[in-house]
Amino acid sequence: MSSSRLGAEGVTIGYGGEPVVRDLTLDLPDGLVTTVVGPNGCGKSTLLRTLARLLKPAGGTVRLDGEPIDAVSTREVSRRLALLPQSPVAPDGLLVRDLVGRGRHPHQRWFRQWSPDDEMVVEAALRTTDTWDLRDRALDELSGGQRQRAWIAMTLAQDTDLVLLDEPTTFLDLAHQVEVLDLVTRLNRERGRTVVMVLHDLNLAARYSDLVVVMKQGAVVLQGPPREVFTEALLEDVFGLRADVLDDPRSGLPVVVPVSAGV
Repeated sequence: MSSSRLGAEGVTIGYGGEPVVRDLTLDLPDGLVTTVVGPNGCGKSTLLRTLARLLKPAGGTVRLDGEPIDAVSTREVSRRLALLPQSPVAPDGLLVRDLVGRGRHPHQRWFRQWSPDDEMVVEAALRTTDTWDLRDRALDELSGGQRQRAWIAMTLAQDTDLVLLDEPTTFLDLAHQVEVLDLVTRLNRERGRTVVMVLHDLNLAARYSDLVVVMKQGAVVLQGPPREVFTEALLEDVFGLRADVLDDPRSGLPVVVPVSAGV
């Protein structure tokens, strides 16, 4: 293992039957945006939940700051690592500012409740995510993109250096997907957050990632920068997808163009 803050050593994860992830070792580099991609059912979200200690592996170890994550208290894990799951839920009528305030819970004790520092961190999270003007609105009144930004604000208010995002663009239209991922990039570039996310859209993964990790059948088959990872051979082998891989004329990053059957 390297000196990265978060990683897995020989992890096997299952739900009672055949393992979903088997003997997987992965280091997540500090200070980068890492995206995990792969076909449905390959274990992407299972891996992310295990890295966040929501699932206990059947074998192997997840390490956080050099120690087994199971040896770290739940509160301490929440101070170092934040996870935004797929399709998070909140009580009806919950205001945006109250949702974001929940991110401060790991930093509070019975003898230290809400403080000026908490207020400052919550305000900063709201402003960073452009949700300050939405703070007195109910979460369930917002558009999909606004809601997702509010959830990311809550994750930011947790004030961790490690941020894990499981399908942060699910159910969003393309404009809102770009909006959310532009925000993720700002969190990394301007605020130094290490980001690990799961995405389905390969073109968005190519555009917004420093490192891409490709999974197939519970194993990592390749990892590297988008230009090295996204090749026509890999797309056909891992995704069963016939596609051309072109260079984006603006960024030089790879663009995946599926080839229709019969073309």
